[in-house]
Amino acid sequence: MITDTSILKSLNDYISRRIQEIPLEIKETYLETKKVWKCENELDFLYGYYVGKIEEATLHYLLKATRASAGGYVDTFEIRGIIEEHRDALYNAIKKTLN
Repeated sequence: MITDTSILKSLNDYISRRIQEIPLEIKETYLETKKVWKCENELDFLYGYYVGKIEEATLHYLLKATRASAGGYVDTFEIRGIIEEHRDALYNAIKKTLN
């Protein structure tokens, strides 16, 4: 469990910065997901996609910042919980870009 408040603040700041980059990334790389993935709802697909991307990047960022090994210190469910605290910002960034 992450108990260091400076690390939590750093992770939250990193996630917020990452969310701000998403609209540009979608505009540059977005394909019609309906055609590629046969999805009915592009917003939900992209939300799940970016949660996964941010989770992976956050884990890498945390390991690099703390110089920890992936062995006991890092709980991926805790990282997912931190990302989910930013759920509205992420959802709105994607929705705004698609419209």
